[in-house]
Formats: sequence, C-alpha cells, structure tokens
Amino acid sequence: MKNSTPGYKNNVQKGDHSVAVDIRHLTDNQLKSLGMAQMAYVKSVVVDGEAAFAIHAADGTPMALAGDKATAFAAIIQQEMLPTLVH
Repeated sequence: MKNSTPGYKNNVQKGDHSVAVDIRHLTDNQLKSLGMAQMAYVKSVVVDGEAAFAIHAADGTPMALAGDKATAFAAIIQQEMLPTLVH
C-alpha cells in the first residue's frame, strides 16, 4: 500500500513487489541520484563573452548549451525531462 503523505515514503518496485522507502533515511549517494533521469536544470552563463544558457543534469553534469532560455527548456522537455531554472 502506498503512503500518500508527500515527502515521507515512496514505493519502489523490487521484482514482482513494491517496497516502501522512507526518504528521510536516504544516503548521500541516493539523494544525489534522486531525479537524475527526470530533471535537468538551466542556468545563465557567459561563453566567449556571449550570454548563453547551460543545461545540466540533476547531479551537475553539463549536458548542452542553448542561446536562449526558451530553447534550453524546449530541449529538456523534448527529452521528456522536467526543466528547472537555477539562479
């Protein structure tokens, strides 16, 4: 049974059954990888004196550059990921 309390427990598929995971007890590495495949963030940068927008994976790994914020967000959405803006 899935707990519906936000931020408390999630169910994780393990083979043919679900296992409840208390997210308050994640390790540092588990927390770092949370959302890795689903989220990317965009931040403004300067490259060769020109303004650009860098796209990074949730762990900070650089993935791409875009000339404007709308293009960066569109590229992330096209990959079925959730874009997040970092200030």
